[in-house]
Amino acid sequence: MNPMVRNVAIYVILTLVTCGLFGIYWMIVLNDDSLAACGEAGTSGVTVVLLTLVTCGIYGIYWAYQLGLRIDRINASYGRYTDNSSLLYLLLDIFGFSIVVYAVAQNELNQYYAGFRGPGY
Repeated sequence: MNPMVRNVAIYVILTLVTCGLFGIYWMIVLNDDSLAACGEAGTSGVTVVLLTLVTCGIYGIYWAYQLGLRIDRINASYGRYTDNSSLLYLLLDIFGFSIVVYAVAQNELNQYYAGFRGPGY
């Protein structure tokens, strides 16, 4: 799977319109794209979804935390400072805002893939 810039607004709308079914696909590509951006090997996106289903969502909370750590490593790799995305993603996911986690993480990945170099970074 090739990592690419994805339209966050369209992905949010598709997730809402499909009552979360598109969110499963989004979780898979977020996982795989973030692993590719880090250059790390890890649990595949399909396995993440299956483990989340088997554990009644508990693994998904852990995954959100790990995604935040990965996003911080990606940002650090090109000199962009982020402050503990893992805690933010964990809290959002615990309180049921996983779609916000997906949107924020996708935005960070989009900036990475587009070669974002903002002021002060």
